[in-house]
Amino acid sequence: MSDGSFPVKDLLRRKFQTTLIITTLTLCVASTLFILLLADRVGFGISSMIEGRMTTGFSVVFSSFVLIIGILTFIIGGVIVSFIAFVMMSQRVRDIGLMKATGCPNDLIFAHFTTELLIVTFSSGFIGVILGIAATFASNGLFSLGLPLAQQSINPWLVILVFVFFLVLMLAFGVKPILDTTRLEPAKAISPTHHVGLVDVPEFEVISKSSYSMKMAVRNLFRHRSASIRILTCLATVFILLTIAIGGGIIADQTSKNWVERAVGTNEILIANQEVCNQYGLLLSKFYAANQSSAFNYIQEKYLVPEKLLVELNQSIPGISIDPRLITEANITEVPGIANYQNTGQRANPSSNREGTSLIVGVEPGKVLNDWFTNGEFLQAGKQDEAVVGDSIAQEMFSQPLNETLTMFNWTCWGGIVGVCIDPINNGKVVYVPLADLQGAAHVPPRNNATQLLGINVVLVKINPSVNYEETLNQTRTLISNNFTQFGVLELNGLLSKSFGFLDQIWSTVMFLPLFSLVAASLCMVTYVMLVTNEQRQEFGVLRALGAKPRGITKIISYQSLIILFLCYTVGIVVGTLVTWLILIPEPFVTVVTVAEIAEWLLAAFGATSIISLYPAIRFAKKPILEIIT
Repeated sequence: MSDGSFPVKDLLRRKFQTTLIITTLTLCVASTLFILLLADRVGFGISSMIEGRMTTGFSVVFSSFVLIIGILTFIIGGVIVSFIAFVMMSQRVRDIGLMKATGCPNDLIFAHFTTELLIVTFSSGFIGVILGIAATFASNGLFSLGLPLAQQSINPWLVILVFVFFLVLMLAFGVKPILDTTRLEPAKAISPTHHVGLVDVPEFEVISKSSYSMKMAVRNLFRHRSASIRILTCLATVFILLTIAIGGGIIADQTSKNWVERAVGTNEILIANQEVCNQYGLLLSKFYAANQSSAFNYIQEKYLVPEKLLVELNQSIPGISIDPRLITEANITEVPGIANYQNTGQRANPSSNREGTSLIVGVEPGKVLNDWFTNGEFLQAGKQDEAVVGDSIAQEMFSQPLNETLTMFNWTCWGGIVGVCIDPINNGKVVYVPLADLQGAAHVPPRNNATQLLGINVVLVKINPSVNYEETLNQTRTLISNNFTQFGVLELNGLLSKSFGFLDQIWSTVMFLPLFSLVAASLCMVTYVMLVTNEQRQEFGVLRALGAKPRGITKIISYQSLIILFLCYTVGIVVGTLVTWLILIPEPFVTVVTVAEIAEWLLAAFGATSIISLYPAIRFAKKPILEIIT
């Protein structure tokens, strides 16, 4: 017993149990460190990491997901470690009792098992730290987001924090069962009725017509109440994480795509001077690519759309809707503390505050083809001197956008800012104002002196579902190329698809994050099944001796696992869904397909955990009767 190598030999004697515990703890440490490092480099610093792409509205949702998942993973790590430490030392109660019965002093017993605990803890922590760091570097190529993650070094304080956190947890929860058992009398420690977590079962009927296997399963869960509560807490937390990461990730993916689709439009094309078309495509691509647009003078005579072009579009191309616009770029200035002039009659002092450059888009309220996700309202027909700002410009320049206004071109929008919209164009740095107000402020020359209609430089055209999209697109291109050679047609569906692809990459990272935690939780379930089957060795041995088939023993243990998994699965889905809907995603976009996809993923996780938990039950039931009893 004095030999220092004896604890190592003792652990090697129990190869399967030791390997399972070290693997579970390693995955737990690795997953927690990986999530925290990723959150530190992407989630918490999302604004700087993706500068030049993704609007503020999208980045806030993404960083919130990473933050919540990081916190949950940290909690799960603590729960798993405490459970594994409890199981590891609870399985050694009989050994401690035998050592006490042979006269071994308590301090020597404590030193022996504490040494085993330290060996397992340090080896798991060391391997877990290496695996977590390796996974962090590997994620750069795996996620394919193009984020400059590799340029930043690993935060050593996070590595130290995770290692020390799990070391303290493992020692704290592992030492307590040793101390509790060393205080017991040898006879009680050896007796199965005094094992840690084993309690008497109250007399009750589960279900009057329930099977014998179900009654035995429920009875065993209550007998091992302490272990059952721990595994329920562990798996419920993991399923909450899975629901948020998988279910919430799918909902966030579909919702963010819906936001982009509503802002860009489906089956829409842009008609403008070829140079303006190229510039407009560059502005939209800044959402998914770190493109830097150069200075561009939108208001030039050659860029103005002739009246003849609009007339021929309406007369020659059936099944389309037209949205004329004027786009330009200007410096804007925040005017704080303004009340809506039309409602109160009060005007704020237009003293300068924060300033910035933004894309300015003039539209005709009532003819706008798009339907942005907006906090507040969009421009209404018949109203003037109002503005709607993009989410990025609202975050950067305004404290309370809906209670403020702005100035540009020496013109103040006295009606105030009436809405904040999520728009991928120019990365959300955009301001929408009535077309007439912008034309007057920017002094746009008339496009037709006879009618005195003021100029526009882009025309947004929506091809209605009632006509063939490809045929209508070709007709439009032919019309423009034959009669207006300086103008071109920009198809927006291609840019929309690229935005969707970028969002798929973003949310696939979130759905990948809880993988380590799921594997660790599955191994916890295997460990739990091993614990309860070991405590019931004599009962199952007697049942086998009386004629019970191995299949019957497996059925009892399987019911125990399924009851626990079903309870945890239900709690995880309910809590995870509430967190996703009420906290993380405003007005989520959910369809039947979305619900079906979420259900498939969660059922797959549930099925995988259930199948893995059956392995120790099948392995135990196939043992000979004599080996089970002894």
